Amino acid sequence: MTPARRMGSEASETRQLLLDTTERLMLAEGYAAVGVRRVAREAGVAPALVLYYFKTLDDLFLAVLKRRADGELERQRRILEQNPPLRALWELSQDPGTALITEFMALSNHREAVRVAFAADAERYRRAQVEAIARTMGQDLPDVPPAALVVATTAIARILGMERALGITEGHAETVTLIEDLLKRFYGAAPLAADNDQG
Repeated sequence: MTPARRMGSEASETRQLLLDTTERLMLAEGYAAVGVRRVAREAGVAPALVLYYFKTLDDLFLAVLKRRADGELERQRRILEQNPPLRALWELSQDPGTALITEFMALSNHREAVRVAFAADAERYRRAQVEAIARTMGQDLPDVPPAALVVATTAIARILGMERALGITEGHAETVTLIEDLLKRFYGAAPLAADNDQG
């Protein structure tokens, strides 16, 4: 029986560098620009070192996805706890991280392991969002399913972000004004608490 292949430590600075490099390439040139040799060259290491930390290219993509997903879930939890949840959800959904999400969505069409992980992370986000909305808005909007509010709010914000990235802006200002007016009617003019850990 072949011994298990040794993998580098998850806390290693080199591993973090490889993840940073992969994410930077995905954002700058798209997921198709990411390969073992390209990541190695950009990070200034040998290709064998990339394979020391990540057995396959899918493992590298999955590690980038996991790191980003875990960080975003924690940030979302903090913001939803500190702010009116529907307003926080609207702000979170407009986050500039849309470009990386779009890359992972495209990558999911070609790599089953990434699709499964991406969907699982999206479901984790949604469950946390629905729980926050249900906890705080159940009495105020008893006839509105919290899941429907979450889907509608995040879908509008994400579509606006994706269209903006393509240069499509027709109707955006009016839509944002409508949502902001609805939120003001429901919550008042309270601003969203600042979150310094964006990035």
